[in-house]
Amino acid sequence: MHKLTFVGGIHPYDGKDLSKDKPIQVCMPGKELAYPLSQHIGAPAGPLVAKGDRVLAGQKIAEAGGFVSAPIHASVSGTVKAIEPRRVATGDMVTSIIVENDGLYEEMEFAGRTSLEEVKREEIVGIVREAGIVGMGGAGFPTHVKLSVKEPEKIDYVIANCAECEPYLTSDYRRMLEEPEKLIGGLKIILKLFPNATGILAVEDNKPDCISALRERTRDEGRICVKALKTKYPQGGERQLIYAVTGRKINSTMLPAEVGCVVNNVDTMVAVYRAVMEGRPLMERIVTVTGDAVAEPANFRVKIGTSYDEILEAAGGFQGKPEKVICGGPMMGFAMFDLKVPSTKTSTALLALSRDEVSAMEPGPCINCGRCVEVCPGRIIPSRLADYAAHFDEKAFVENYGCECCECGCCSFVCPAKRPLTQQIKSMRKIQLAKRKK
Repeated sequence: MHKLTFVGGIHPYDGKDLSKDKPIQVCMPGKELAYPLSQHIGAPAGPLVAKGDRVLAGQKIAEAGGFVSAPIHASVSGTVKAIEPRRVATGDMVTSIIVENDGLYEEMEFAGRTSLEEVKREEIVGIVREAGIVGMGGAGFPTHVKLSVKEPEKIDYVIANCAECEPYLTSDYRRMLEEPEKLIGGLKIILKLFPNATGILAVEDNKPDCISALRERTRDEGRICVKALKTKYPQGGERQLIYAVTGRKINSTMLPAEVGCVVNNVDTMVAVYRAVMEGRPLMERIVTVTGDAVAEPANFRVKIGTSYDEILEAAGGFQGKPEKVICGGPMMGFAMFDLKVPSTKTSTALLALSRDEVSAMEPGPCINCGRCVEVCPGRIIPSRLADYAAHFDEKAFVENYGCECCECGCCSFVCPAKRPLTQQIKSMRKIQLAKRKK
């Protein structure tokens, strides 16, 4: 049977066995939570509170700074301790609202709904915007912007990205197993915006239990189907997912809506369901804590703003000293130098490895083997682009489609010379995309 997939890609060790069988646990925060005002792509949010104010869980504490922005809500009750720059996981200093947790967890009153029929189509985007929902698979693009399509009747597919192809991560897997009705409910809500669209739950075939559970719950849904994808990294990349599911192609200058598609991550769709049906803004997410240096790998329901060191403590801390700690997964995550930083809306995982194999590698000269070209899902020539980037040849980089790189890391993974291809291309691509925005 033909399996839905894309050209290129790799099969790294997935590491999911460490945490995939660990049900979601609640991770209680400590005495202080920090809410960076920039937790999304676009303009940072603006504070609505001042030092000394008391806040409740679910209260809006920062307003969106523009259309491409998102408000921020307190995830605990307590007192605003300060509004000041704080270090975040990327190493940047970001203005943040600091709330001292009073331990009472008093919440705002949330107005829920009993059925989807109660929700008017024109209300949905506004509810999603007010709830502060952003893409929770890592990018952090404000969801209300993605749903604000100029011609909704031209959207043919609403795709739930259930692939979770990044090694070690199992938070979406546990969501699908434990709360499938909320995922399906979120998909139904989004489908209400697009009258001609079919809903697709796209799941990699290494999750047969999720595929069975979702098919069982959608067998009577005329507008929703479940599609099994070939297990391969980066199957969950937006461009690769759209091609695998629909056969349609997009490039770096296009949005999915231009080929009739809207794509959202599992946690994002659950957040949409909770916002519309329960009236709850985005205050928490599921985070995987894993790796061979973690004492008790697990999946946690984390209140946004909780410090990473407290999340690690809930997993039993380190067993031995790790050589590398990563925010996210090993392919597209980034190394962390400090765990005393807050979790945000886009925090997917904390990965601790006993050995840093990448740093131990000694890069050598390119041997022109072509392996990087073979695995590249963007069908570009990574070795050549890395050379252009290293010599700062911007013109050649652009002419050879350097901006089409999706920064998946496949080329670096297979390179026998151990060249940091992705890192070199990523640096130049960042410069070119900034120029394109100007």
